[in-house]
Amino acid sequence: MKQVYEFKDGGKEMVALLGGKGANLAEMAKINLPIPKGIIISTTACNEYFKNDKKLSTVLEEEILTNIRVLEYETGKKFQSTKPLLVSVRSGAPVSMPGMMDTILNLGFNDCVAEKMLEITKDEKFVYTSYLRFVQMFSEIAKGINRKKFMHLKATDYKAQIVESKNIYREECGEIFPENYKDQILIAVKSIFDSWNNDRAILYRKLHNIDNNMGTAVVIQEMVFGNFNDKSGTGVLFTRNPSTGENKIFGEVLLNAQGEDIVAGIRTPENIELLKSTMPNIYNELVDTVKKLEKHNRDMQDVEFTIENSKLYILQTRNGKRTAEASLKIAMDLVKEGIITKEEAILKVEPASINKLLNGDFEEKYLKEATLLTKGLAASSGVAVGRIMFDAKRVKIREKTILVREETSPEDLQGMALAQGIVTLKGGATSHGAVVARGMGKCCVTGCSEIKIDEINKTMTVGKYTLKEGDFISVSGHTGEIYLGKIPLKENSFSDELKEFVSWANELKRMGVRMNADTPEDVEQGKAFGAKGIGLCRTEHMFFKHNKIWTIREFILSDRGEEKEKALKNFIIYKKKIF
Repeated sequence: MKQVYEFKDGGKEMVALLGGKGANLAEMAKINLPIPKGIIISTTACNEYFKNDKKLSTVLEEEILTNIRVLEYETGKKFQSTKPLLVSVRSGAPVSMPGMMDTILNLGFNDCVAEKMLEITKDEKFVYTSYLRFVQMFSEIAKGINRKKFMHLKATDYKAQIVESKNIYREECGEIFPENYKDQILIAVKSIFDSWNNDRAILYRKLHNIDNNMGTAVVIQEMVFGNFNDKSGTGVLFTRNPSTGENKIFGEVLLNAQGEDIVAGIRTPENIELLKSTMPNIYNELVDTVKKLEKHNRDMQDVEFTIENSKLYILQTRNGKRTAEASLKIAMDLVKEGIITKEEAILKVEPASINKLLNGDFEEKYLKEATLLTKGLAASSGVAVGRIMFDAKRVKIREKTILVREETSPEDLQGMALAQGIVTLKGGATSHGAVVARGMGKCCVTGCSEIKIDEINKTMTVGKYTLKEGDFISVSGHTGEIYLGKIPLKENSFSDELKEFVSWANELKRMGVRMNADTPEDVEQGKAFGAKGIGLCRTEHMFFKHNKIWTIREFILSDRGEEKEKALKNFIIYKKKIF
């Protein structure tokens, strides 16, 4: 049975087999978008790997290497040759799991390749930083070597740092770093399969009710370099604003950088608008391309792209994660633009999103008096009030905490799920923390560079204020503002836009819905949502208010006879009045 596919063999209908990333790349190949060449190892191969005691079968190894030769032919490059081919090896589950599994970049490097690349590019920094990144990523992802081992290298130049990093690999693994590309590829594929069952991926699937038996596909794709020169860069964009739903390109770019720098939040990127002035032709091509993708896929897209020496490449696309507010607006706008039907729009908005829309904002009168600590990037809408916590492992939902981190990583997932809100000092609106927060419906502010964290003393300093772990702050994911102390929240109103959306559901429904209502206020709210009557009414709840409860207490406590009759009469009068 076939387990490895070229992009031309697939399409988005094969997402269960090729994973979301692979299926979308195959779909983009169909409509002739500028994507780097590649191959896809299927999810069935992943499941067979686990059934085979975590070993790649000889048949699969041969099929992978056969398709690698096809990739060499299509790209006009060859691994470890005078015109060297380098690839990325990425995970790609059928359901989007951003940041939960692993990626290895620049695979195919060795000392000879570095020399050939140097002859071609004449750029020593580019070649040796790319080589160093490969050695360190491979060591961490494929062999589990802690990245902190590489943070304080003694060598000062990149070439010597590569040697030092390989020595760390040998000391940690008891073997030399693999130099042959075939060994590198097969080890990398195994490590990506293994990442399907890492702790953070398992937790993410549990939180989002994702089937553990899906497995992940692996995409092996020709490298394009955003760090090639000053006419290169990398970025992530959404075809619409994922926080508000506004129909405007929303994204970030880093010039002369690789993709992991922006996705992992290692560096704080620039607004996508930067490309308008620095590379206007690329910007216009990018906008046209991603809008074509949105129309083709009939949904807002989350797109990763790279520019290599003034040439645009689309690396991947997927339906973008969004806040509840954005989910509603995008679905309704797509209907009004004639891209989808009302039925499709209703199915695009998760029921949980409707509940989130009824969450609140800060009370304006208290907001005016609040002390503003700093302002970052509004990465995920909503508001949160809680105690500062610097360690994701110590976050507890009952204590109402705000997770404050230099930058989040997939290891922080459990703490992010429990926190009321998330604040990061680095990263942008497309970094790991922001994307995961939006998927969870959590308030998130990123890029708060004015905050300084002292992890030893468990304090953070912002301007003249020093706050310790456990102090309260209030965070607005709508504006990116962070305030000192606790600000009271207000309830959201049932907006006109939400009323219109509910009216569409009411217009198309096949089942009548009655409300569970115990008070006149409940009835009014239920009517506003389009309920066709009361299905359950517990009348005792009407008497719980202070000015009503004495009516029922008088009836219960009165003696038999005239006093009881009088209490019952008043009780019945009041009951009839309510109904």
